[in-house]
Amino acid sequence: MVGAKADPHAAWLEAIARGEEAAMRGFYDTYAPVVYAFALRRLEQPAEAADLVHEVMLEVWQKADTYGGRSRVRTWLLGIAHHKILDRLRVVSRHRERETGTEPDSLPAEPEGVLEALAAAASARWVRYCLERLSVIHRQVMHLAFFQELSYPEIAAILDCPTGTVKTRMLHARRQMKRCLAAVGAAGDPDTA
Repeated sequence: MVGAKADPHAAWLEAIARGEEAAMRGFYDTYAPVVYAFALRRLEQPAEAADLVHEVMLEVWQKADTYGGRSRVRTWLLGIAHHKILDRLRVVSRHRERETGTEPDSLPAEPEGVLEALAAAASARWVRYCLERLSVIHRQVMHLAFFQELSYPEIAAILDCPTGTVKTRMLHARRQMKRCLAAVGAAGDPDTA
């Protein structure tokens, strides 16, 4: 694998591809919390996020040999998680559509950047309050950038979109966060805003 030298965790994938259970245990222990946090931000249900972790890790066990080293292991893994999340959301959307007889909601526009908003926040509670008010897509981009510390190209690879789209989403998220944090700061308590 090309990625083994560039990413030390690629060696785990090589061992997993050979069927080494110890490598899978190490990989799971390291990456399950990352996948869980990523899934929870999107699915918003702890049980759903936990189920998704198991699905993703099963796919890693079955398809570790498909890792080609073109990206970091974490980027490859979150790409798998992203596609599984989309599959789940499609099923939920179709189910709602059948129940209500309406068209599925279109995906909201995605926002960008939060660093300035985080710096401007007087409290982590305010930040959490404002993050929860972002669209799912904007929260996801911000989570990947600020909590997973991924670069825009890595986020683009995970979300299967151009890097420019990620930058645009980040810009919009940053603006929404600034507006929300200003409003919450003026109100004094995020729970009363």
